[in-house]
Amino acid sequence: MIKCTDIEKIYHDGGDPTVALKNISFTIEKGEFVAIIGPSGSGKSTLMHILGALDSPTNGIYELDGKNVSALSEEQLADIRKKKIGFVFQSFNLLPRATVLRNVALPLVYADVPEEERLARARQALLSAGMDESRFDHLSNQLSGGQMQRVAIARALVNDPALILADEPTGNLDSRTGEIVLDTFQRLNRELGRTIILITHEPYVAEHADRIITVKDGMITSDVKNLHKRIINHHDA
Repeated sequence: MIKCTDIEKIYHDGGDPTVALKNISFTIEKGEFVAIIGPSGSGKSTLMHILGALDSPTNGIYELDGKNVSALSEEQLADIRKKKIGFVFQSFNLLPRATVLRNVALPLVYADVPEEERLARARQALLSAGMDESRFDHLSNQLSGGQMQRVAIARALVNDPALILADEPTGNLDSRTGEIVLDTFQRLNRELGRTIILITHEPYVAEHADRIITVKDGMITSDVKNLHKRIINHHDA
């Protein structure tokens, strides 16, 4: 589903060029749960921006579902983000004065989906993310951190994207709540076959994925199957 071939990213800021990524090549099959891990400055955030169609490589080819994303215009990249990728961020990015249901339905407003269908799809996405139906009409600022992240996951699911891209999704959560959120990703992958890429700097978080790609100094230093995957089953946030 994803194929990166000799990806390079070079920044020119008036001085000497800065090479953020060099010779990055890998494939990710549909239904995989992959963690990309690396310290600050390793290049993992730059790679995340390219995988999320938020930026383009300087050199190389990035393909998503057979389409060469690296050759697209800004308008086409925006279309890919809207239709093919669901984002989950560390900071949740929810509207505080909107209900849980409205927050999740929001991407469908921009896609011109009729209201009745929007709300039905938002409800289904929330249930898939493990959100209790009794909280659908709560304002997002009335929720716990774990509940807010589940709402953010549901919002990422609502457009039925080919890829869920999660950037440090447990960074603002305590360890127990973080495990609940990671369990949600595991269930989405295991039970619904969702393709998930998890960006993290924490080895413990990466160990919940089936495969771990390690990035350092702009290069992939290892790409291994995770034989010691942590399986968790929490259902309360």
